[in-house]
Amino acid sequence: MREFGQFKLTYTIIAINLLAYLFTAFLSGNFIEMDLQRLVDAGALYGPYVVFKEEWWRLGSAMFLHGGMTHLLMNMVSLYLVGRGAEIYFDGKSYITLYFFSGILGAFVSLAVHPQGVGVGASGAVFGLFGALAGFFLAHREKIGPQSKVFMKDFGIIILINIVFGLAVPSVDMSAHIGGLITGFVGGFVIQRNRQWFIFYVIAMVLVLFFFYTALPQIYLSIFKP
Repeated sequence: MREFGQFKLTYTIIAINLLAYLFTAFLSGNFIEMDLQRLVDAGALYGPYVVFKEEWWRLGSAMFLHGGMTHLLMNMVSLYLVGRGAEIYFDGKSYITLYFFSGILGAFVSLAVHPQGVGVGASGAVFGLFGALAGFFLAHREKIGPQSKVFMKDFGIIILINIVFGLAVPSVDMSAHIGGLITGFVGGFVIQRNRQWFIFYVIAMVLVLFFFYTALPQIYLSIFKP
């Protein structure tokens, strides 16, 4: 309970993901692999539904759905590892903001890059937290020199591994990972440089979201010609 109190945001998000997985497993009738149509019915990211039917809520719901047990475990272990670190260095408001902006912007990038694909998973948001930690160490590199260098070295290795893994496994959506990573990195750096810049980060991210919101219909109309 003491650890839950210290990392309540991370454990709460993990719990929501687990509940969502049990729900989709019930719908799919399979606990190991989820049925694709059931994932779409439950709120997976599917471009034509998001853009043409204006089901923008899928940008949020898809963050809590996973395609199978392996997918879920990979993301939840990653969230467990990086989320607790983020809760140490960021306050609750910043943590939640970084997590959801990273996940949603990662989803927008995925929609732009894979207009006909079905997307699920927390990886965009998780990569956002990892990027936020990189931004934190970069912002404070002068104060925590040796520790910062070690982290940035490990950061580079992990990113390289994920890029190689993403290129080797076609089902891994690298666009969402990169979108979330950049969003989190910018936010982590800006917030740690000056806490008063938090509101400017939020405004900037809202403007980016609005850009995607207005640009995607034109992109999709050019692809899905009547």
